[in-house]
Amino acid sequence: MSTPPMIRNSPNPSGFNTALELPFQLRLDDFKAAVQDVYDFFFDVNSALLAKGLDRLDDTLRPAIMSGVLSDMLTASLAKHSRVLTVNTYFNGHPDLVVRGHYANNAVKAGDQGVEIKTTRKAGGAVDTHGARDQWMCVFVYAVDNETEPARARRPMTFTEIYLGQVGLDDFRRNARGELGTRTATLHAQGIAKLRRSWIYRQG
Repeated sequence: MSTPPMIRNSPNPSGFNTALELPFQLRLDDFKAAVQDVYDFFFDVNSALLAKGLDRLDDTLRPAIMSGVLSDMLTASLAKHSRVLTVNTYFNGHPDLVVRGHYANNAVKAGDQGVEIKTTRKAGGAVDTHGARDQWMCVFVYAVDNETEPARARRPMTFTEIYLGQVGLDDFRRNARGELGTRTATLHAQGIAKLRRSWIYRQG
């Protein structure tokens, strides 16, 4: 039996929330393009890897690294397609995207004019952050098929949900820190419900 060919993924056109008012002159088309950019990258890379008999990138990267790679790619792509946002050039600065020209050299350690980008495999958008703060938070939820056999027949990585909402200090709960852990904060039940009301995309 022949192996199914690689599938080039694409977002569901009817999955976008046309009633949502977006900040910073963002458009739904910016998100469509950013998602497609990531899909195209994974299609090209995985096609080349499989042609050499190697594992897909999805199967190679550990979940934490995968989330970091996706966050960086989405940040760069949204900056490319956005009308007014650009990448925060401050290393590990917050937020990931800032209003172009608002900060000197588009660099700020901790600013409030922009959007923080997060990715997670957790349905509903619950994601750990390094600290509670007032911010515009954008969460991309994605799914990876690591189970279908043979591996060449696995479904491509898919973004299933996207949220973009303005959250504040009171929307977070502080997580307990272990002896070797880093203190984190996560939106509590009311906070995550607030974020989910501002949904951009649902795969359907």
